[in-house]
Amino acid sequence: MNRAIGFGKARIGVIKRISCKIARITPLLGMLRPRISTNLAVSADGKITSVADVVSGWTSAMDHARLLELRKSADAILVGRGTLEADRMTLTVPGKARQPLRCIVSRSGELDLGHPIFGKEGGAIHLLVTGEPLGEIDPRVTVHRSTLLEFLHTLVVNEGVEHLHCEGGGQLIRELAALDVIDEFHVTLAGHTIFGGLLAKTATGIPSEYLPSALEFQISQFDARPELGECFVSYTRRR
Repeated sequence: MNRAIGFGKARIGVIKRISCKIARITPLLGMLRPRISTNLAVSADGKITSVADVVSGWTSAMDHARLLELRKSADAILVGRGTLEADRMTLTVPGKARQPLRCIVSRSGELDLGHPIFGKEGGAIHLLVTGEPLGEIDPRVTVHRSTLLEFLHTLVVNEGVEHLHCEGGGQLIRELAALDVIDEFHVTLAGHTIFGGLLAKTATGIPSEYLPSALEFQISQFDARPELGECFVSYTRRR
């Protein structure tokens, strides 16, 4: 018996021919989107970080290897600016000839020009600015000013993205869940760590109101590693 968990306009116009295998239609507003997966590590008390936003590296080397493995099939990697800067991520895949697009979501569009992502060769950098931009934006970055849903549509139509992989943070994953566009949810359950803290972030951001509707997933992979104090689990969306 499958076990399940609950996370409890379009204007398509004239576009290139897009295979049904590539594009999906969002339940909300009917816009094209890629297949979307997410990946996070969660502590024993359901947190993805401490109140002080501890950086990555609190899970095992095997978890880090899994993170890189999950990136391999992605045409684009998506991350929120806060997570990008806290973890100093370059969003690359070692040894991959064609690197995934590196997509960042920011309300203000502000980026640290000394960030490692600018010094590491990889896929083109796309920045989604969802609010009022502050100052000039680095010319090495392709800027998009739209909603998250419109950005997903653009990645399919203009960039041919079939698979988009999101690595957080929790607020960004919450927005994807609210749009009901997550197809796969990968999580490392890290039983060796308890963060605590009322305002420590969970897989869907700082605990607040429920999502607009329940989302049901079924377990597609379960890999317990008691010697590490971790369990690697993958969930697939039930439709």
